[in-house]
Amino acid sequence: MMTSQQLAEELKRIATAQVSDITRAVKEGQKSIALNEVRDMARRISLLADAFDPKSAAEPPSSVEAA
Repeated sequence: MMTSQQLAEELKRIATAQVSDITRAVKEGQKSIALNEVRDMARRISLLADAFDPKSAAEPPSSVEAA
């Protein structure tokens, strides 16, 4: 199980990388790539949540996946 510090560091790492990719795609006018990056970030955060709290894996997927 991850400590809260490890969780915070991983969230910061994911957010930094994904937001950078999203920003680049938006600046280049690549909306579909930006949207894919948002979906990827949601997926990564969901996987991290499942690793941190396996009970959350039983919950239904968020609306981001359905978009």
